[in-house]
Amino acid sequence: MIDQNPASTFLIRRRRFLAAGLAAVTLPAFGKVTGVQASSDELDAFIRGEMSRANIPGMAVGIARKGVVRLTRGYGFAEIEHRRAVTVDTLFHIASVTKTVTATAVMRLVESGKFHLDDSVAEHLDFPLINPHHPDAPITFRQLLMHTSSISDAKYYDIDFRQHGGDSTVLLGDFLKGYLVSGGRNYAAEGCFSKVVSGGAWDYSNVGYGLLGYLASRIGGEDMREQTRKQIFAPLGMRHSSWTIAGTSEARRATPYDLVDGVLKPMEMVGFPDWSAGMLRSSVAEFTRFVAASANGGSTRQVQILGKAAMAEMLDMRTPPELPTWLTGQGLGWGASNLEGKPFPNHWGGDPGVFTAVYLDPASQSGVVIFTNMSVTAESRTAVKNIANRLLTSQLG
Repeated sequence: MIDQNPASTFLIRRRRFLAAGLAAVTLPAFGKVTGVQASSDELDAFIRGEMSRANIPGMAVGIARKGVVRLTRGYGFAEIEHRRAVTVDTLFHIASVTKTVTATAVMRLVESGKFHLDDSVAEHLDFPLINPHHPDAPITFRQLLMHTSSISDAKYYDIDFRQHGGDSTVLLGDFLKGYLVSGGRNYAAEGCFSKVVSGGAWDYSNVGYGLLGYLASRIGGEDMREQTRKQIFAPLGMRHSSWTIAGTSEARRATPYDLVDGVLKPMEMVGFPDWSAGMLRSSVAEFTRFVAASANGGSTRQVQILGKAAMAEMLDMRTPPELPTWLTGQGLGWGASNLEGKPFPNHWGGDPGVFTAVYLDPASQSGVVIFTNMSVTAESRTAVKNIANRLLTSQLG
């Protein structure tokens, strides 16, 4: 989740905000509109205007209400040079929005009685997990889900774990053992673990979500990616969503872009070993189905991916110590922050060349999805917030 905090992710640590503008590009709109009133033209104009002001090359948006996808739409370009348009089927790297899927997979295991949220995770691992500053304090599933585990990303930000041009060849287990186990290749007591005891402070952790993927795989008896494919993606009809770059069609992929000296430049795709923290790729047509269920007590009208009680627990926002001011609460996988003064569960995602956001309004059983193919900037943050607010409050569908 990059949310509004410029220091909370690899992306923000690795790049600087660029306020310089770009040459404007024409932004066509394509895609499917389902059950939408005539005011969709007004929405199109609003979104195009926000994209133009923020110099966003391509965007896809979706709206779901009461378990049904009401609108999906693409704008701008998935690839600028050949003017390949974004459609509702364009596959975006959704970055840390991935964590909402990982958290859902973990909660499915909780529902099945495999463990309790406040259990220590150590007994489920094949390596020791000890915060050297607090060796007797257990790390629990709830703490991992809420970013209060005391596992720190400080060392993670100092190392370039990216594999350029494709998926990482480093196995998730090897990555975790090298980072979390004393004597490991990337281990550092001061950088891999916080000096605050587990449960004692909020500290966003990609490594913690990498660990959740590893735990879910071990406890579920199958790679978590396969579990999600069978138990979440297939029932929802998410046939093209993939945990790997190799698993996506090149013709469907959105090209990632960054600002370099005021010009949009295409970027190489990169893979990370901690796939459960941010490697999922999906289209707005498919991912809005997942968001529809998340906003509707864990189910669409056809498919239940999680029980109501478990979904409600995911969205039960708490305020752990040191929760940053840009968050109003932290749930299990989902955080909450304000739009126009009202808190909504949400998750943002950012990596080089991608900026994504999903918002839920459980009161109206609504959810929105916004995918872009450009690195986050101050202007695109504002644009995404404005668009999210417009989508949540629209009468479309």
